[in-house]
Amino acid sequence: MAGTLLANYEEAAAILLFGIGFTMLLFQKNLFKKLIGLNIMDTGVFLFLASMGYIAGRKAPIVTDGVTDTAAYINPVPAGLVLTGIVVSVSVTAVMLALTVRLYRRYHTLELDEIYILSRHQLEDR
Repeated sequence: MAGTLLANYEEAAAILLFGIGFTMLLFQKNLFKKLIGLNIMDTGVFLFLASMGYIAGRKAPIVTDGVTDTAAYINPVPAGLVLTGIVVSVSVTAVMLALTVRLYRRYHTLELDEIYILSRHQLEDR
């Protein structure tokens, strides 16, 4: 078991990062900490995809020296997925930060329980 874990340390690190991020997402009440947890989860997924796409001894999929055999190259799809995921992750983070700033300006807190209580009071006052 220990030998297998050491041989697959990239996957183990990816699972650990995903678990840390998921735990933060579930148990933190602060919106900013939840956003950090979401980014840590993203990093774990990207690390896992990148480690699955790498094959030792193979080259990037750029044809050189006339070698066209697909067994000589790595699969470019995981790298493309990781790059696309990073772009989407940055966009989602920007939108979430903008919404977090708006919530803070309105309720003067980032704690979800307090925001819920304050929003309920505002609805009752109408």
